[in-house]
Amino acid sequence: MNGTGQAASGLPEEIQAQVRGLEREVQRAVIGQNRVIREVIVGLLAAGHVLVEGVPGLGKTLLVRALAAAVGGHFSRVQFTPDLMPSDISGHVMFDMKRDAFRVRKGPVFCNFLLADEINRAPAKTQSALLEVMQEQQVTIEGNAYPLELPFLVLATQNPIEQEGTYPLPQAQLDRFLLKVYIDYPTEDEEQALVHHVTHGAVGDQLDISQVGRLLQPAQVLKLQQVAAGLRVDEQIVAYAVRIVRAARDWSGVEVGPGPRGSIALLRAARAHALLAGNAFVTPDDVKGVAPAVLRHRMKLTTDLEIEGYQPDDVLADILVNVDAPRI
Repeated sequence: MNGTGQAASGLPEEIQAQVRGLEREVQRAVIGQNRVIREVIVGLLAAGHVLVEGVPGLGKTLLVRALAAAVGGHFSRVQFTPDLMPSDISGHVMFDMKRDAFRVRKGPVFCNFLLADEINRAPAKTQSALLEVMQEQQVTIEGNAYPLELPFLVLATQNPIEQEGTYPLPQAQLDRFLLKVYIDYPTEDEEQALVHHVTHGAVGDQLDISQVGRLLQPAQVLKLQQVAAGLRVDEQIVAYAVRIVRAARDWSGVEVGPGPRGSIALLRAARAHALLAGNAFVTPDDVKGVAPAVLRHRMKLTTDLEIEGYQPDDVLADILVNVDAPRI
């Protein structure tokens, strides 16, 4: 580090400490799942929303609550069910008998961190209401627009689509999520540590985030998002990202591929990945590191490939091997 507090990577030491500390604080509460934690933080730094797929009971609620605690943000959770209405998310106008007047009752979406649990158990109309809020970052109630407090991160979870009672998200709605993250069962050692951590001296199975310290304020997260958006990206890196997306669009066995929004999302996420790695510029490894999470939900394979058991990740692995990375 030089005398001005600038690290050798080109990033101020304070910025690096904040990013490293945020990841470390979340890991205090969430045992294992380090890849998932890192990808969710990438979504936060890139000011994007994250879709998490996995069976219940793997710590998704704990992850979002720990992240909210680490940045001093307001956390809300909505359990999506088949009878959930759009107004249950956004809010509605109600008559206040005491004041003899109508007033707006704001819904749970007015927060910094929203866990939309099992989003694919709600019908399309309710799904669309949330996705509109994600895109516009404001809520319209009775013709009046109410902006959301920033930062605003939606972590939506969905059950594997083969489970009963699910409504698959349409491709156009999936495209609104910056990342799609898979959360899987922990390893045996991680599960043993998790069970010990949760049951040691605890009554019931309440989520414990007491070890998570408040490291940042929401305003500091906004500054980190601006830093991520300003990281240097060489034109060769931009061209590399576009080549990957175009290959994912034209690859044999891909029925529907990512559009230009995929290229934009790939660069946004790569910048956040570089910041999390402590770098002031984006490398090809940053692009490769986020490509599966950015692109897997923007691709639909042909029926023949799906029958053979192929997943978008399998195709993306082939693409990343075959598309030449620049040497910078």
